[in-house]
Amino acid sequence: MSVSVFDIFKIGIGPSSSHTLGPMIAARQFIDQLHNQNLFDQTTAVKISLYGSLALTGLGHATDKAVLLGLSGYDPAIIDPDKADETFAQIKKEHTLLLANSKEIPFDYDTQLLFHYDESLPQHPNGLRFYAMDKNGIVTLTKDYLSIGGGTIVEADKYQSNQNQNSEDNRQGVPFPFKTGKDLILLCNKNKRPLYELMMENEKALYNGNIQLINHKLDVIWAVMQGCIERGLKKEGSLPVSGVKRRAAEMYTSLLQQAESLAQDNFVIMDWITLYAMAVNEENACGGRIVTAPTNGGAGVLPAVLMYYLRFIRGANKQGVRDFLLTASAICMLYKMNASISGAEVGCQGEVGVACSMSAAALTAVQGGSIEQIENAAEIGMEHHLGMTCDPVGGLVQIPCIERNGIAAIKAITASRLALRGSGEHHVSLDSVIETMYRTGKDMQSKYRETSLGGLAIFARKSNTFTNQSDDIKNSH
Repeated sequence: MSVSVFDIFKIGIGPSSSHTLGPMIAARQFIDQLHNQNLFDQTTAVKISLYGSLALTGLGHATDKAVLLGLSGYDPAIIDPDKADETFAQIKKEHTLLLANSKEIPFDYDTQLLFHYDESLPQHPNGLRFYAMDKNGIVTLTKDYLSIGGGTIVEADKYQSNQNQNSEDNRQGVPFPFKTGKDLILLCNKNKRPLYELMMENEKALYNGNIQLINHKLDVIWAVMQGCIERGLKKEGSLPVSGVKRRAAEMYTSLLQQAESLAQDNFVIMDWITLYAMAVNEENACGGRIVTAPTNGGAGVLPAVLMYYLRFIRGANKQGVRDFLLTASAICMLYKMNASISGAEVGCQGEVGVACSMSAAALTAVQGGSIEQIENAAEIGMEHHLGMTCDPVGGLVQIPCIERNGIAAIKAITASRLALRGSGEHHVSLDSVIETMYRTGKDMQSKYRETSLGGLAIFARKSNTFTNQSDDIKNSH
């Protein structure tokens, strides 16, 4: 389980942390397993099977591209997104795969990468299986992996649901361990220190007291987020597959041309916040460089709220950005330990809802809110996302995902303002709302959990907006 802020904020490429980043990491882990078991040299063929949500929305979420890039040895944190598309196209065209970027083997995309759209691995809806074969066609290694959200990968035979997870994992090696929101309140009050300071102490324990390294890594995370916003504000054209028009650049130009509107219309601030979030998620939809916050699907909320902090809150500074990220990561850890951040497991409440909760808490913290107000803001942020489904149109991280991030960023700021106006006292605890979110997700029909088999995805298919990716899978297999 996550113990570090850098387990929460991972740099990768879009459009999905669970469907793109996770499978890419899993493929790299499979290569490591081949090396560890001295099987790499004798491997002459590989096969990949995708299950559950990874199959049903795998094409729209670029899962096929991700696993082949991972097997080719690419690191999601540093790969050039343009190089990713180029390599994927080359593998499909030339029917060869450069395994770990060192050994060329034959690979046929149509027969060696299979979408099992009507099957799931028993442990989790995001499952994938890798096979390695020798020259005689004998399977020498099989490994099952689960992509459980936010780019986190676990081996299937080592996985337990979060409700049964050993909470001691987050209590090892740090001075301020916690499991619940109640723990955070007690820790902050007992030590008379803000949450972000306690989180920094935990990071120092994990990084041998190297504050400079921790701050550098935090600054890099924010720099990547900013870079994503800047690219999204400039790029025009259409989103891949769907042809949906990108809107952020045009909206940005319009707002710049009406600079005086801030004095005339107080609500124009909302336009800027929405714009920042949409810029990030348009980049994500195009496979650009992204930071999980907590996932790719919800990655626009936190950067947008951080931009609001820097641009519109008096006294905002670089240290505030670091404190914001540290606070947000603590809240995310609570969701990962006690519920889920996987849209395929609990719906979009686990992605955009968690992003809103994290951002609301962090914004409250950097404005001097008490730990009780921080906890209240996080609770408000999730309470008003409970039951949100994940029904991406066409199996793509576009509709309703892009607009949804903008709306959630506004809700995060509203949640923070509500909490700061109050004393921190409230009736529903953050721990209660996290448990409710998890139970709600489990009660949700599977068709509303990142399969594109229900909700808006069905409506769009009936109205011929654009093709559902699961139909393409069924037709091709």
